[in-house]
Amino acid sequence: MNAFNNIGFLVSYLVIAGGGGGGWSNGGGGGAGGYRTNAGTSGGGEASESTLLLAPGVYGITVGAGGTASASTGIRGGNGSETSFDTVSSSAGGGGGSGSAPVIVGSDGGSGGGTGSFGTANSNVSSGTTNQGFAGGQSNNEGCGGGGGASQVGQNPVLAAAAGPGGAGVASSITGSAVTRAGGGGGGTGFTGRAASAGGAGGGGAGGVRDAANAVAGIVNTGSGGGGGSNNRSAAAGGSGVVIFTLPTQAVVSFSAGVTQTSAAAGVNTVYSVTETDPGSTVTIG
Repeated sequence: MNAFNNIGFLVSYLVIAGGGGGGWSNGGGGGAGGYRTNAGTSGGGEASESTLLLAPGVYGITVGAGGTASASTGIRGGNGSETSFDTVSSSAGGGGGSGSAPVIVGSDGGSGGGTGSFGTANSNVSSGTTNQGFAGGQSNNEGCGGGGGASQVGQNPVLAAAAGPGGAGVASSITGSAVTRAGGGGGGTGFTGRAASAGGAGGGGAGGVRDAANAVAGIVNTGSGGGGGSNNRSAAAGGSGVVIFTLPTQAVVSFSAGVTQTSAAAGVNTVYSVTETDPGSTVTIG
């Protein structure tokens, strides 16, 4: 250990949980996974989080999976899974609501899942987690609400037009270039001739349209929500999360078996992007 790392390393991080899956049978879009960072704007409209100083040691790291798509009436889309790095933990994205009671409203989460519809409007919505994401959108008698995104509430459907698009994600330049992640999934619609609802910017999946299109999955490693299904077109899964962090190039970093990661130089720092982990995975910093 040298004098430089006796006091620890300043670490920038971006921690995004897995996005929620879309609801079935006129289902709401999945909500984005919780979005936390100290390297720019965080989720839920929060400013950058506090400085993180890590002493040499071993730290836990977990990348959350995306939530499963609902495959049957009366079942919400699956919630995503939490993502964590040391003490920083982001909440799983909420699954989209179904078109049938009692699970019409999406699940709460990092961002909330959109509300489903079965021929009636529903103004009840799920909640996002404070400082991580936003609520899902509500439904009308034709279409479902979009899942919440890291920077925007899931949108509501427009009569005779389309179901609700997913809420937009947040852009981060932690890797050296701006990339938007954690968009909400678009809501599904059971009416023919309607436009597919767009997924939220940052990887959210589009919603399904009756007789026309299946929903689209959230993009992997963005923590985005999956699109909601229609009454004869399938819903889609949420995208897995990611952990991205930077350390000074002087730091010596190693990962336990089962961790999938890449690294790249960025000036005086190295950027580590962790895209998959096994249970109990760790990173050692020295």
